[in-house]
Amino acid sequence: MIVLSINGQDTQVDVPEDMPLLWVLRDVLGLNGTKFGCGMAQCGACTVHLDGQAVRSCVLPVTGAVGKKITTIEGLNATDLGKRVQQAWLGIEVAQCGYCQTGQIMSAAALLAAKPTPTDADIDAAMSGNICRCGTYVRIRAAIKQAATGQLTLPQTIA
Repeated sequence: MIVLSINGQDTQVDVPEDMPLLWVLRDVLGLNGTKFGCGMAQCGACTVHLDGQAVRSCVLPVTGAVGKKITTIEGLNATDLGKRVQQAWLGIEVAQCGYCQTGQIMSAAALLAAKPTPTDADIDAAMSGNICRCGTYVRIRAAIKQAATGQLTLPQTIA
């Protein structure tokens, strides 16, 4: 049995030691917010936090997460920062297809935890490697800046 600390709760799983954390989260535990994209740590859709750092769960063996605090998109809103990032995403209406957005949000939250007032260069560095096929990068940057300031807007409604 492998014991993992996920979203503040210890969880036991009986899986092969080399199983990627992504598959443990999605297939074994039913935490489907973390997405499979490329399987090679290139797109960022599978991003989770490991002790507060953004990591790609598709290439991380489950044993690499033992003894560390894992936060998934499902647990992100337990913090004020996580709530602010998610509210900024909704307020600016970042998502189009939305597939990559959980990974984008997780990377943005890790950035803001490390650098509460990031520069454009900080944002570029932290978000590089998170691919959005819809090209919402301008909105992503705006949402990160809004979450940093805490001045959130409400989502626009279409009449």
